Order: sequence, then structure tokens, then C-alpha cells
Amino acid sequence: MNIIFSSCAIIVFLLSASEQTYFLNKNYINTINNNANSWKAGTNFHPETPLKFILGLLGSKGVRVLSTGAYKSQDPLYKSNASIPIEFDARKRWKNCTTIGTIRDQGNCGSCWAFSTSGAFADRMCIASNGTFNELLSAEQVTSCCYRCGLGCQGGYPIRAWRHYYKHGLVTGGNFNSFQGCQPYTFPPCSGNNSCSNQTEKNHKCQKKCYGNTTISYRNDHRYIKDPPYYLDYNSIQYDIINYGPVEASFEVYDDFLSYKSGVYSVSPNATYLGGHSVKCIGWGVEKNVPYWLMMNSWNETWGDRGYFKIRRGTNECKVDNSTSAGIPEYYS
Repeated sequence: MNIIFSSCAIIVFLLSASEQTYFLNKNYINTINNNANSWKAGTNFHPETPLKFILGLLGSKGVRVLSTGAYKSQDPLYKSNASIPIEFDARKRWKNCTTIGTIRDQGNCGSCWAFSTSGAFADRMCIASNGTFNELLSAEQVTSCCYRCGLGCQGGYPIRAWRHYYKHGLVTGGNFNSFQGCQPYTFPPCSGNNSCSNQTEKNHKCQKKCYGNTTISYRNDHRYIKDPPYYLDYNSIQYDIINYGPVEASFEVYDDFLSYKSGVYSVSPNATYLGGHSVKCIGWGVEKNVPYWLMMNSWNETWGDRGYFKIRRGTNECKVDNSTSAGIPEYYS
């Protein structure tokens, strides 16, 4: 595709022209592998997966373009880190916090913004409590109850989710059908196909009770962040992760990203913009002289590198270097 359109025009064209996703077929994947130097593509989705389903996964409105909000560039704890290590993995640093390495599945819903923020919040709660708190927080509750965050499954703003945790708190909640926590997720996993395409936004309803583990007190189960949330200056991201834990990261998604399998992702020539996505950043490193961020997606372990991916760091690839947000948990022992 050598013709240049605006990103909105491209999406309208693709939707009106066909429900087929040309970028999921083997020929397109082979083209990616013939051009990409630092990463490999492969099959993550069935080639006949509807484009509407793919676009529905991309729900972040947090890619940092003229957004308002405070950047965090200083913190007393940052001074305790004389130098930043070349590699860092939060899973290894806090091995007792099992939430950090838990890959989740947002199903047929653009709730990535809810999964990334609630996931980072849960990890930070575990770290702050030295493992006393070690369970998932409810992506379901923030998706269905935070009306100021956005439009639920139609997308939302990660920074507003963090503000919701500051003002209203968040209850516990595990995966679909797990009965773990107060409010488990209600959308079934999709595992890279459209088997759950009959699920709709109506499945998400804000509830003021615990329907998972019903022995939990809904009122007493809320966790909070203690100060207003913040965006992170690029030079502060690593310091914040080292001291507090994983952060939320938003970035622009292009059609080649859907087929990521390994290596350090950078967008391919002539790739088409599809939308904004939000994930959890748990560390960084260098692979074959290419610096990267280590990310956790919410599209099931069948996607990518067992649910993980690496994206180029330091060049603002897909605007990822200036689209991160976080908050510090309020913990009571």
C-alpha cells in the first residue's frame, strides 16, 4: 500500500471496502519478515478475523498528544538510584508478586486501558505491601463504572482510570469465570479469534456488590492510590518502575503489530495506522544493540511472545516514550 491517506480515512476505507483483514494473511506476514530487521512476525489471529473485531481491541485514548496533566520528573526515591541497570524485569525483582506476570485477556472489548492501569495498580499494591496483598484488581469495575474514563468497551483514558482509583478506589477481581475477588471480569477470553464476537457492551453493567467471591465486603474491598496520578517524563519512567513497580503505557498501533512474535518491534515501512492501545510496562533491556521496553499485552498468552512483546525504546516508537502514566498505592497493613 503506497497510497498515503490520513489515518481516519484509511480506517473508513478498510471498513467500507471489506471486513477481511489483509494484514493477517501469510503474504503480508512474509513481507513484514522480509523488511523488519529487529523482530519477527507470525500468525496470532485467524486470517479471516473481522476488521471490526481487531479495531475493537484498540481502546486507549492515552497516546500523549496535547493531553493535559502533570508530568512527574522528580521523586525523593529517584535519588537512591545512582545508575539505571541495562536490563530490568519486574517479575524477577519482585518474584513474590505473582500478579506482575499474569497475562490477561480483555475479550471482545476495548478495555485495554482498564487492564493496563488496574494491572499496574495491583502490582504496585503487592510491592508496597511486601507481598501481603497479592491479587488482581477488577478491570471489570473500572470498565463498567468509570463513566468519566471514556466509553467502556469503546475505549477510555488511562489517566482518568488512575484518577478513578484516587477518588473512588477499586475492588479486587480476577479473570472470567474465576470467582476470584469481588468483581471478576465478565467477558470471555477470545484467544485470537472471533468466537466471542456475540458479546456486546450490554454485558458490562456497573454493580455495587461482590458477585465473584460473595463473602467479600464490597465497601471494605476498595483500594486507592494516595496522591493524584501522573504522566511520566521519558527520563523518569525507569526510575519510577524501579521504585514503585510497573506502569501503564499507551502507543499507536499499526497493522503489522498484530502479527508480532519476537524481537524488538518497530513499525514497518508503509504499515497502516489502526488506533491506540494500552499495555503494562514491566521493564526494559537491550537486544542485538537495540534498546527496548518490556511490555505485557492483554490479548491472551496465545498472542505474541506468550503474551509479551518488546518495543524499541528511546526513539519514541509509536509515541510510546511519552505516553506512560502511573499512581502510587495507598496501603494499610
